[in-house]
Amino acid sequence: MTAGNSGGGGPDRDAEPGAPDQAVRPGPLPPRFEPRPPAGPYPPGAVGRPASGSAAVPGSPPAAGWSPAVAAAPPPGYAPPAPRQPAADLGQPVGGTYPAATGPGGSPPAVGGPGTPGRGPQPPSSGAGPGASNPWGRPGPWPGAAPTSGTPTTGPAQTSGTPAGPLPSGAPPPGTWPPAGTGRPPARGRGLAVVALLLVAVLLPVAGFQAYQIHQLTGRANDLGQRLEEAQGTDNSRLESLEGRAEALERQTFNPEDIAAVVLPSVFRVRAGNSTGTAFAVGEPASGGGTNLFTNYHVVESLWSFGGRQVFLERTDQRFPATIVAVDEANDVAHLRTTEKFDGLVAAPDEVRSGQQIVVVGAPLGLEDSVTTGVVSAFRRADGTSGPMIQFDAPINPGNSGGPVINGAKEVVGIATAKARNAEGIGLAVPIKTACDGFDIC
Repeated sequence: MTAGNSGGGGPDRDAEPGAPDQAVRPGPLPPRFEPRPPAGPYPPGAVGRPASGSAAVPGSPPAAGWSPAVAAAPPPGYAPPAPRQPAADLGQPVGGTYPAATGPGGSPPAVGGPGTPGRGPQPPSSGAGPGASNPWGRPGPWPGAAPTSGTPTTGPAQTSGTPAGPLPSGAPPPGTWPPAGTGRPPARGRGLAVVALLLVAVLLPVAGFQAYQIHQLTGRANDLGQRLEEAQGTDNSRLESLEGRAEALERQTFNPEDIAAVVLPSVFRVRAGNSTGTAFAVGEPASGGGTNLFTNYHVVESLWSFGGRQVFLERTDQRFPATIVAVDEANDVAHLRTTEKFDGLVAAPDEVRSGQQIVVVGAPLGLEDSVTTGVVSAFRRADGTSGPMIQFDAPINPGNSGGPVINGAKEVVGIATAKARNAEGIGLAVPIKTACDGFDIC
């Protein structure tokens, strides 16, 4: 029996001798099988039949009387083996053998030419002579070629897919196709590599450009931070300047209501025997505890002259005892002290100016917490008969003596002392600096 390739393509059997091979290999070829010559007598015209009188040698080239394989009708009684389905993958035989197909009248079917799709390599054309090479490069007839004449050979049939005899040099092992080392690298792997290289080539410039932009943005952010710090420093300086100006304006702004609210808790009606006047707390608390106060000497003069030292501070329905500590007859100032604690008023550091607005607080005719307003009319320097005096136009009456004269900054500028008789709007006050210098309690 001969081995064949079902579904393989190859040279056309009916082509003219010497015509170029037009075979096309649409896909991988099935494994090769070497025909094993039968051991019995050769039928007339069999391919590879030895010469007369010599034994057939398996695998030897055909004798000189070789003729092309021509499809012939099988002899009576010849039954081909049952056909077997080829493998669906590469056209390899299932079980190692191909079925021997027959054509009309029992002859092998005609093999298609180049135009037949799905065919493997075909035997050479009928014009090829002995020794024509097959697709596997081994001498001898094309595998699966039928004898040209005579009866089929008898003897053991080849039932295995392994060809008999030694394999030629370079032939692939049985059951493998294509030969190892001859296939192309996978196209998918090459495509992925190319795509990866393209991605790297595209992403590298993009990453570099983004890094450059980040660097530029970082530099701009740092510059902006420095500018903001400088601007904040400038704004802080301006704010401090504005706060100072606001304080100055507040001092310059004259608000009798606010002044009275701050000053009144520190001003009292003082009763010294049969005389009444006004006294006010000043400066820091006394060294031995309590509070220092100022009033006019003429308020306590009668009590002081008779050796009396105790007076009383009255406010609404409260009464606090106080002591006459010292007096200044020339400047009409007396220093009082009480064990009670009151907030002392602040003495103005600067001299008053003409036209400066003032508030006078006292108890005229015994009416406590009285407030009048006016301006400084003049500042009278000291002469040979008296010390310096502040002239103002705020209304005062008996009982205002010893009361504080307050400027717009809520500071004491003088001590109300007297008023001109038979005149209106002429009041006099002792400068607070004179009193503080004489007793050093401010």
